[in-house]
Amino acid sequence: MNYVPFINAEEAWFWFIRCQRLRLDGARPIIGDKFMARPCEPDDLYRAVMALFRKQRIGPEHLKVLGEFGVRETPPDPRCRDEERPARLWDAALDHLTTILKAKGIVECRAD
Repeated sequence: MNYVPFINAEEAWFWFIRCQRLRLDGARPIIGDKFMARPCEPDDLYRAVMALFRKQRIGPEHLKVLGEFGVRETPPDPRCRDEERPARLWDAALDHLTTILKAKGIVECRAD
């Protein structure tokens, strides 16, 4: 099966959140479904974020921002005064997550 890596950690995170919503709503994975095959399971994203937390690369505030804006399916807007700090936390958390996800082949390694 051909897998399609995520473009970046943000795309992967939003995918994880959507999968979690479906799981909480009682959905079960379908073998050979018609959706795009991904190079990981949703739990891999959870484990990567929690590893960052355990290693103190990200803290409780990062987790809160990832959860809050993940559910909104939109990143915090640094131009909005109320979202300036969440935007910095979001960027820092995703920067750390990108390193892990690239090493695992979950996120594309592109020359920018």
